[in-house]
Amino acid sequence: MSRKPELKGRAARLARLIPPGSARGQAARAPFVLLVVVLLGGGLIVLLVLNSALSEGSFQLDDLKQRTKELTDEEQALQRDIDAYSAPHALQRRARELGMVPGGDPAFLAPDGTVKGSPGPAPAAATPLVLAPEALTAPPADTAAAVPSSGTGPASSPAAVAPPATAATPTTAATPIPTPTPGR
Repeated sequence: MSRKPELKGRAARLARLIPPGSARGQAARAPFVLLVVVLLGGGLIVLLVLNSALSEGSFQLDDLKQRTKELTDEEQALQRDIDAYSAPHALQRRARELGMVPGGDPAFLAPDGTVKGSPGPAPAAATPLVLAPEALTAPPADTAAAVPSSGTGPASSPAAVAPPATAATPTTAATPIPTPTPGR
């Protein structure tokens, strides 16, 4: 037979307060264990939610980096196009296509009103591409038959058809520009 050891002093008094075989000690542990399990489970759920949010942010960051790279590539391609169009030889070729000619000798006005340099006229273009407004309305009857009516190609546009040289067509190169004189 087993016998419990005798308790002395304070332990004996405490042992008398708690009857033997009661589950009161285990009952006090149940809420504590439940609290610990709930805290651990809640912590794990919070960690899972934080991890998901961080990984979602990482995916968004990767998408934004990829979009930034694409936009940077597009910007560089557009800048190359601008550089190609603004190169001197490209500007010269486009100006000639538009019928522009290099300017003549320039003249400069000094602050006191004197002219420095001797101005010279620009050389005339071989075929003018810019027409007078009256040439854009309707071609004369004799030139209407010479213009093809297919609707395609550069000859079908009114700007590409040169007007016939007549005395009634004014030219801008021969028209002098009146200058105001001071004192009037």
